[in-house]
Amino acid sequence: MAVSTPQRFAELRLAGVGRRFGATTALSDLDLTIRSGEFVALLGPSGCGKSTALNCLAGLLPLTSGSIWADGTRIDTVPPERRGFGMVFQNYALFPHLTARRNVAFGLQMRRLAKDEVRRRTDAALRLVQLAEHADKLPAQLSGGQQQRVAIARAIVLEPALVLMDEPLSNLDAKLRLEMRTEIRRLHQSLGLTTVYVTHDQEEALSLADRLVVLRDGRVQQVGTPEELHTQPVNWHVADFMGYRNLLPGTAVSVAAGRAEVTCGGLRLAGAAVGPVRAGDNVIVGVRPDDLAVGAGPNAIAAVVEVVEYRGNDVAVEARAGDGTALHLRTTQRLAPGDEVTLISDPARLLVFAAEPDAAPSEPDSAPAAPAEVRS
Repeated sequence: MAVSTPQRFAELRLAGVGRRFGATTALSDLDLTIRSGEFVALLGPSGCGKSTALNCLAGLLPLTSGSIWADGTRIDTVPPERRGFGMVFQNYALFPHLTARRNVAFGLQMRRLAKDEVRRRTDAALRLVQLAEHADKLPAQLSGGQQQRVAIARAIVLEPALVLMDEPLSNLDAKLRLEMRTEIRRLHQSLGLTTVYVTHDQEEALSLADRLVVLRDGRVQQVGTPEELHTQPVNWHVADFMGYRNLLPGTAVSVAAGRAEVTCGGLRLAGAAVGPVRAGDNVIVGVRPDDLAVGAGPNAIAAVVEVVEYRGNDVAVEARAGDGTALHLRTTQRLAPGDEVTLISDPARLLVFAAEPDAAPSEPDSAPAAPAEVRS
C-alpha cells in the first residue's frame, strides 16, 4: 500500500513528553511548540535526552508519558512511516549497493509515485545539494560530505512536514562541517523546511537555529533564541554549555539591585545576579574567555600565564591566580608562559548564579556518556 503524502502543519506541539528505559528516565516532561518553517536545535552533552526526544518525535521510540500533536491531530500513536517526517542520521544510513540517485529515489518509489515524478523530484533534490554530476556513483565513491548531502537529499525529496537531523555533521572534518552548516541553513531557508536538529556543538547550534533547547539529565534548562542563550543563560548549567568556560564556585557576600559581591577563594568579584541569589548563598560565577581582558579596571585579578595557544587572530590563554584558580581568556596581546598579568572583567558581563548544594562546574566536553540504551 502506498504511504500517504505528508500533511504540513502550522505548529507541532510536544506536551509533557517523557521516556524511560526501565528505572532510568531519559526524558522528562518536555513541553515544546515548534512553528512551521522554524529551525529548532536540541543542545546538550551526551546523555542529556536530546536524541531520545528526536527519536520520540520520529516515532522510533514510543512515549512513556505525554503526547505529540500536529495542529489538532495527535500523532504519537501514528506509525513512523505515516508521520511524513524526513530523517538524517549521524552515520548517513545510505544503501551501499545503490547509487546516489537510487538512494534519493528510494522513498518516492516506496510511495508508488509515477516514474516521471520520481525522476523529476530526484533530479531536483540532487541539484539542490549540488550532486547532479555524482548521481550515478555509489556511496563508497563519494566523500563524507557528499554522502551527507545524499542523505539530506533523500530526506527533503519527500517534501516532509518536518526534517529531523541527529548530529549529521559529527563524522565530518572541520572544513566540511563549516561547509555543510552553510548548506543545511541554505536548504532550510530556500525550501521553507521545518527542522529539528540535535547537536552537542554549541557553535553549530548558534549558527543554524532560530531557537535553542538546552537539555540536561532529560529536562529542559532553557529555550530561547541563540542571542538569548548566549548572553542570558538562566543557570550555570546553560552557561557551562554556552561557552562560559570560567565557572568559579564562591559565596555571595551581598546582593542589591541585581548586583552581587562574591568571594571566590581568595578573589573578591562583582557581577550581575541571575535568578534568586541572596547573601550567604553558595554561587557559581561565570565569565566567558572573551570577557576577560588584560589591563587595569574592575574585578582585577593578578595572575600568571601558564599556557598560550595560537588561534589565528588571537590566542587562547590559561592563567592562574595567586589562590590557584585557573582562568581562561582570549586576547590579541602577545603573551608567553610566565608573564605576570592583571585580568579584568566588566561586572555586567560577569554572571552570578545560584549553585545547587551538591553541584560543581565541569568542562562542557567532560560529561560522561550515558548507558547505550539512553545515550543521546
